Amino acid sequence: MQSKKIYFLIFFIFSLSLFGQEKDNSNSNSINEDVPFIEDTELDYIIDEDGEYTESTDAFQAKEVTIDIENHPGNNLYQENCNICHNGTVTKAPAQNWLELMLPSNILRAMNDGIMQLQSSHLSEEEKILIAEYLYRQTRSQFPKEAKVNMCSDSKQDFNLKEAPEPYNWGYDNSRFIPKSVGGLDSKNIKNLKLKWVFGFPYSQRARSQPLFALGSIFVGSQSGDVYSLDLETGCVKWKFTASAEIRTAIVMDLWEVGVEPNFKPYIYFGDILAHTYALDAQTGKLVWKIKSDDHPNATQTASPSRFEDKLFIPISSLEVTSASDENYECCTFRGGVLAVEARTGKTLWKSFTIPLPGKYMGRTSVGTRMYGPSGAPIWNSPTIDKKRRYMYVGTGENYSSPADDSSDAIIAYDIDSGDEVWRRQTLPGDAWNVACMFKDNPNCPVENGPDLDYSASSVLIETNKGDILVSGQKSGNAFGINPDTGEIIWETNISGGGTQGGIHFGMSAEDNIIYAPINDMANTRDGKIYLDLKPGMHALDAETGKILWSKINPNTCGTIEFCDPGISAASTAIPGAVIAGHSDGVIRVYNKDNGEIIWTFNALKEFKSISGVPANGGGFGGSGPAIRNGYMAVNSGYGIYYHMPGNALLLFSNE
Repeated sequence: MQSKKIYFLIFFIFSLSLFGQEKDNSNSNSINEDVPFIEDTELDYIIDEDGEYTESTDAFQAKEVTIDIENHPGNNLYQENCNICHNGTVTKAPAQNWLELMLPSNILRAMNDGIMQLQSSHLSEEEKILIAEYLYRQTRSQFPKEAKVNMCSDSKQDFNLKEAPEPYNWGYDNSRFIPKSVGGLDSKNIKNLKLKWVFGFPYSQRARSQPLFALGSIFVGSQSGDVYSLDLETGCVKWKFTASAEIRTAIVMDLWEVGVEPNFKPYIYFGDILAHTYALDAQTGKLVWKIKSDDHPNATQTASPSRFEDKLFIPISSLEVTSASDENYECCTFRGGVLAVEARTGKTLWKSFTIPLPGKYMGRTSVGTRMYGPSGAPIWNSPTIDKKRRYMYVGTGENYSSPADDSSDAIIAYDIDSGDEVWRRQTLPGDAWNVACMFKDNPNCPVENGPDLDYSASSVLIETNKGDILVSGQKSGNAFGINPDTGEIIWETNISGGGTQGGIHFGMSAEDNIIYAPINDMANTRDGKIYLDLKPGMHALDAETGKILWSKINPNTCGTIEFCDPGISAASTAIPGAVIAGHSDGVIRVYNKDNGEIIWTFNALKEFKSISGVPANGGGFGGSGPAIRNGYMAVNSGYGIYYHMPGNALLLFSNE
């Protein structure tokens, strides 16, 4: 083992010496020479040359590969019929890594009845199934079995139009604080929660879509691409809509006054992993409009859209970071961005990119693969709306390729009405990374080699006695208090050492001036790094000063359970006097606001009796956090991807 302090120097003109074979890369118009260099930056890990590295991206999904991928007949069929469009270079055609995330039913539906019907018309049914086996990495006998969900009777089909959605959680207010007048829960009665019912998602091993309470129903998406409207009392299905692919975003609805019926048809909005955005009639599930938010073949939507006035703001990210693990993939060309559309029509109003100009050719790797840059800076978080200033704030991820520029690991403010950039504040320069860096000696890993410390959580805008402060939390384990007018950093607090799957992941929450910062800090990130300053658990900070008020580090009680970790990857949700968080070890814990003491827990690592007609199993919590209304709490359990525990359960609790 090589134990050392890791220092790295980033030189933005390194391309002249590293990529000197070509002449068209010497003057990249996207490089900002005013960006400060990182010098003598100490990172909290050591390199273990004999440690565990990722050997295949197939390991990212919590399922067994049961076919010989290279020799399977579906491989040749795919290469001959599909690869020419799905190799990551054709606009709007999803790259293969996305197809591998889809269920066989999605693949076969696209070829038989969907967008690929014409292109697949010459293939026999057997050949189509072989292609689906190749992409799913399992034989047809192991495909998820067809499921029939429990549909509602006619008496349960009504929608209460006076029960408008409340403007809290992703899509509306990223403080994720639910007042008792809305949620019916606080630190005093949370201990009375009882499990009411469990809905098992068909065909799923992960459940990431944040549920929405409205109209006497629960609206939620799923891995299979099915979006459900569920009866609150019984969990039966009022309607089901099948999207093109997995839904990871929250379900967001139009707003109107609670207690009054709207004078319009309410729509719900969400995105799928192929970067489609949808609007559905909330009462019928019928499609109103569908758009492609970005044409890049690796583009996706995992962060939730934000609804404000007549606009819908759509954050755009990508998995080109994974495509780059193939040493023959020409990395990288994706740029993160935000698309603003008219909510009722889907008409584009404006689009802004985190990297203003497309990347340029930067030379070749040691195996001759062409490289492009700068690239990346995806937006993994739901935009934070500032009504007072009419700004919108987003956080960016790392650059995917060299050279790293001033777009990565940054908070950017955009004008809501025009999409013009107001300011950007980069908190860690020089972070260029892709999944090739998780493999040993992969030439597609950028020279910077990370450290991959994204902003994956939404920023929280706090009104304090000292004025408004925008609080942003990073995978570095650092939190920042930022002046929302200028982007100036007011305070910076280090909570933990952070890491590739460390620091603050999907979401902080806040009550008054207290910020709750959930820390993941996964110990084994399968990239040869051993992290030293692990503090998985919940931490509370003063929003005015950044002072840590208390820290509750969660002990590791996982034992030999595979993919079990003690940290908090999922977003937290705050209620009066407490904060609620589902942990990666499958346990929901509620922490007292004043001292961090745990006041209620629920272990979801079990098989549940399911009201959907499909078996339900709990797993690790990741992605979305709890949704709360009128004494009910809905939370998804199961995050079977990127070395987290699988599950397929929507849990509904009640304090009745």
